[in-house]
Amino acid sequence: MDAAQWTVIGVSVAISVLLVTVVHWLLTHQLSKVWQLAEPLVRRCRYSAYAAAAVVGVNISRPDQAEMADRTLYPVIQHALTIAMIIALTWLALTVAYAITDTVLKRLSVSNGDADRRSRRLQTQVRLLRRIAATIIAVIATAAVLFTFDAVKPLGAGLLTSAGLIGIVAGIAAQSTLGNLFAGLQLAFSDALRLNDIVVFEGNWGRVEELSLTNVTLRLWDERRLVVPVSHFTGNVFENWTKENTSITGWVLLRVDWSIPIERLREEVGDFITSHPLWDGRRWSLQATDILEGGLVELRAVATTADADARWDLCCDLREHLIGFITTNFPDSLPRRRTEFVTRTEDDPYGLVFPESAFRRRRGRAEGTGGAPDGSLRSEAAEGSETSRTDGDGDGDGDGDGDGT
Repeated sequence: MDAAQWTVIGVSVAISVLLVTVVHWLLTHQLSKVWQLAEPLVRRCRYSAYAAAAVVGVNISRPDQAEMADRTLYPVIQHALTIAMIIALTWLALTVAYAITDTVLKRLSVSNGDADRRSRRLQTQVRLLRRIAATIIAVIATAAVLFTFDAVKPLGAGLLTSAGLIGIVAGIAAQSTLGNLFAGLQLAFSDALRLNDIVVFEGNWGRVEELSLTNVTLRLWDERRLVVPVSHFTGNVFENWTKENTSITGWVLLRVDWSIPIERLREEVGDFITSHPLWDGRRWSLQATDILEGGLVELRAVATTADADARWDLCCDLREHLIGFITTNFPDSLPRRRTEFVTRTEDDPYGLVFPESAFRRRRGRAEGTGGAPDGSLRSEAAEGSETSRTDGDGDGDGDGDGDGT
């Protein structure tokens, strides 16, 4: 190409870029105050718009094959410009789509509180649909670029005829991936999980920070991130604390001695909860829920709150207050174990105090007899032996003469 043709191409590209610059200035300085889409368009399409403008300018002003001195390069240049056009316009379309959805998400995020279930559900669905649309557009653009090559075009008919077999093979090879994709759609459109939902999964408490077609990202209470495959949420049980609403009940368990004055403690719990700013005013209670084997009484204080964060803070404050209150006012009611020692006088037989002594049972089995009710361990053989020793002659008749007469 000669200098005149290059000049025409340069002027065409400059005009295209200048038009994009003018539109950029209008969106930034004039329309940003009256049009909500202006700011996302400028932010998202800044580079893609200039790239598309340059490619369009070159395609408009490129010379025909007859005007080129070296006509053998024309097919190569035309092919390269076609691919560049497909890529640039696809990039521009994706950024415009993201700018539009950003506007929708920004409007929904204004009312993105835990109580606004509809807003969080729409945000989840919009984000998933945006990813799906971007994936489809990228696949179509890639196919369009591939089909610009002459060697790939004959494969189209073969691909269509073998689409069923390829689909089966691909489905078997990517079974887990496809399972995650469908699980992500199921979670998003069944309203089982939404952005900013508070969930407990396998003992981990966190908020749903991101929900994609493959993974769910949970932001834990200590700011760690737990990335879980979507299929785990469709195949395992998990708790969703904000499924219907954000209201939740908190509780504090106390294990104290039997001597605790429950009525007095109930009054203190009521005074503290009703004056606490995090209590939502629905209900509170203090009840004895169990009697433990160790000699303690289990008390449960219950209070309702507006959300999970308030529940945690209120329960911690109530627990700290009750620890200080019981320690200060009822120190004898703190948890303790009792041991009772049984005493007896010298005149009380051992068997009357402990009639079922394990020691006496073992002693009786060893000597062939059980213990007497009064605690003695005498047997008939022992009594006979004692009698023999008493009469002195060993015949047991008590006469002591040894001849039995």
